[in-house]
Amino acid sequence: MTAETRWAQADAYYVRLKSQPASGRDPDGVSRGVFHPTRHTQGAWRADEQHMAPVGGLVAGELQSHQRREDLRVARLSFEILGTLHAEPFEVLTRTIRPGRTIELVESTMISRGRPCLVGRAWRLATLDTAEVSVHHDPAMRGPEAADPYPGISQWPGGYIESLDVSALPEHAPGQGQGWLTNPYPMIEGETTDPMVKLIGMVDTANGVAPALDAGPGGHSFANVDLQIHLHRLPAGEHLGLQTTSNVGPDGVGLTSAVLHDVHGPFGRSEQIQTIRRIPSTP
Repeated sequence: MTAETRWAQADAYYVRLKSQPASGRDPDGVSRGVFHPTRHTQGAWRADEQHMAPVGGLVAGELQSHQRREDLRVARLSFEILGTLHAEPFEVLTRTIRPGRTIELVESTMISRGRPCLVGRAWRLATLDTAEVSVHHDPAMRGPEAADPYPGISQWPGGYIESLDVSALPEHAPGQGQGWLTNPYPMIEGETTDPMVKLIGMVDTANGVAPALDAGPGGHSFANVDLQIHLHRLPAGEHLGLQTTSNVGPDGVGLTSAVLHDVHGPFGRSEQIQTIRRIPSTP
């Protein structure tokens, strides 16, 4: 871990810095939040950066709460990773870039060391009662009670992975995963975590729960550069089910796809594009 790393100390993923406005809108319609990551956000590829999963949850919460309207809900989340998610305080700026009566597009920019390191966008769509015609064709996974603790997750280092309770169903296999995740921490210290924020804050884990490649010495790294999530309903509860499929192309690019579940069944899908790099063998 480098000397620049500064983790906050809290039983949460983030501390909202109270010396700054917790949230608010200035005349140009921008919401601002300043946050300090704790060690529970520590990534698996580098010890001095944050894991994308909790960052995604935090930014999803900012996108959800910005000029919030009860007649709209988040239907799609898109995250583009522009640079290192440094393990130190950062700012999130959120604005509405496509206002509308029934459709809105909201954007958050995460700024670290004076530079944008992530851009998140959310389509927020009007809600109405479609219960009578509701249908989905993704089969439900068996619930967390049918899964056993998954020791394979221990191959990954970092405080974020340590924060998780991960279990796998018997069908779990490399490149074809079926398992459940939960964690005991709120997203922000002292604040209630919305179920959507909690579960979205674990979705990026799909990239590593059932990899098709060996990430050890002489193997390959497969960091993702984005995270795309589509929600046909809002999730509930504290357990995220991941039914993942990993594909590796012939030219250094891979893809992890997942059907997302809560204890009530499937609620959406995610996609992550990967850059594949060979890891040098140890001498």
